[in-house]
Amino acid sequence: MIVCIAEKPSVAREIAQVLGANRPMDGFMEGNGYQVTWTFGHLCELKEPQDYSPMWKRWSLSQLPMIPERFGIKLKADKGVEKQFQTIARLIQGADSIVNCGDAGQEGELIQRWVMQMAQAKCPVKRLWISSLTEESIRQGFQELKDQGQYQTLYEAGLMRAIGDWLLGMNATRLYTQKYASGQQQVLSIGRVQTPTLALIVKRQQEIEQFQPLPYWVLSTIYRDTTFTAIMNEGDRGFASQEEGESALASIRDLPFVVTDTQEKKGTEAPPRLFDLTALQVECNKRFAFSADTTLQLIQSLYEKKLTTYPRVDTTYLSDDIYAKCPTILNGLTAYFPLMERIKGKPLAKSKKVFDSKKVTDHHAIIPTGVPAKGMTEMEAKVYDLVARRFIGVFYPDCKFTTTTVTGTVGKVKMKATGRVINDLGWKILWAKTTSDEEEKNNDEEKTLPQFVKGESGPHTPTLTEKQTTPPKPYTEATLLRAMETAGKTVDNEELREALKENGIGRPSTRAAIIETLFRRHYIRKERKNLWATPTGVELIGLIHEEILMSAELTGRWEKKLRQIERKEYEANTFLEELKAMVSEIVMSVLRDNTARHVPVIVPTKEKSKGKKQ
Repeated sequence: MIVCIAEKPSVAREIAQVLGANRPMDGFMEGNGYQVTWTFGHLCELKEPQDYSPMWKRWSLSQLPMIPERFGIKLKADKGVEKQFQTIARLIQGADSIVNCGDAGQEGELIQRWVMQMAQAKCPVKRLWISSLTEESIRQGFQELKDQGQYQTLYEAGLMRAIGDWLLGMNATRLYTQKYASGQQQVLSIGRVQTPTLALIVKRQQEIEQFQPLPYWVLSTIYRDTTFTAIMNEGDRGFASQEEGESALASIRDLPFVVTDTQEKKGTEAPPRLFDLTALQVECNKRFAFSADTTLQLIQSLYEKKLTTYPRVDTTYLSDDIYAKCPTILNGLTAYFPLMERIKGKPLAKSKKVFDSKKVTDHHAIIPTGVPAKGMTEMEAKVYDLVARRFIGVFYPDCKFTTTTVTGTVGKVKMKATGRVINDLGWKILWAKTTSDEEEKNNDEEKTLPQFVKGESGPHTPTLTEKQTTPPKPYTEATLLRAMETAGKTVDNEELREALKENGIGRPSTRAAIIETLFRRHYIRKERKNLWATPTGVELIGLIHEEILMSAELTGRWEKKLRQIERKEYEANTFLEELKAMVSEIVMSVLRDNTARHVPVIVPTKEKSKGKKQ
């Protein structure tokens, strides 16, 4: 008998149907030589401190650091979990072989390995590795089952991540709570990714609070119904003083405006990249105000409904072999046929920005499967629409435009006006009717200038406008996700952002949960879309002096090592020893603090503490 273990019942049912295991049993499906069972996500977890030593049950500074000689796992204390595990263990003991059908990623590998370890599996194990739950994908996956050993480093990376979170979280939380909490009921939670993420929000908030606006004056003039602005030195927004501005205004008031040059420059804008999970969460937060967690749940549901591919990915590329399947996928997007007229009947474009096997490791970017879209909720339909349009868009031509720059002088003051005209919408036609009024208002792409001739001149109407520098914007979930992805660096360029992903903090699949954890622990709150640290969150970051606990950049280096373990470029044991040394140093550093600093107990109001899911 071949025992297949999926990560959840819904996935198990899809696999069982394809394999012909259609006889329902208690906790599994059976038939055609297969028994298909399932976990409920994590059935097992790392042991708690008191499981290693009774002395670690009581929170005490004298017992820190807690570093077990050997980490162990245990079953979660839940009757439903215990019952399902007994079913899985019984099936494993009678199995001739096992197929690990867990989610094809680091966490999925860890979940299944721990269950098989607890059940003392002895028979051969194969690995099912698929990117969608369509019948075709499942059949192909079972025809190409891999040996479990090929994914050993994936498991090791997941194990080191879990151990790292345990070592730092357990020790630092007890350390800071015992050292700095104001009351017995107050727990100061510290986490490997959670704390640097909170530090990003606190730092931005302090920058906003401490910001001192500076006035500046902009000189402009209207000539032939076109606004020209004075050209300043690089880095200057305008005149630093009103006197300078008024002096310049007076100097040009009675002089004619003279056009000195006109230039037209052709340009193109390539289609946006396909979605990885973070990019999809960012887009859904911008367009629909969905939280990161809501978007993850929606795209996971679309995956389980066979409508989109595996969602927990961090690449925007497709492997080269997917190119041959793209016409079939497009043919399945029947509701979008009117949008495909321009590419219909033509060879599909194959851009290196889309198809590059070297940029794909475990899974490719999120795309539709081509299965007819039905049975979606209204929110799921919004997410699916973004994925489908983005996929169609990569086969469309670039958007083509012309940028016009007109320069002129009034006396000694140089002035400039720019305009941009779309010559060919290209891929942008796909979004022409989905752009919101607010986006249209802020869209400066269709600003057409009249025809100007070099040397022409005439009267104009100059003005001097006072403006002020503005503070940085507070984080939204969209901008916070980007900051987590790039270890706190502000990056607009997509190629540079791809390169920085290696050092991002957290995994695409866990970032939403980190943000939700900060809400749940009342460290952050949400006002409209903006994220703000609560007084408790600010106080907590204020008392942490250990840079490794707060720095997104340093935490990002940790993440990079975990990825290197996965690729066999770094030893898991080396990483573990570094972890132990780091935790010991943090404990010693805090214990040496002789100040009387404490985080005050602040009871948050319901409205201010809750992260409202949209």
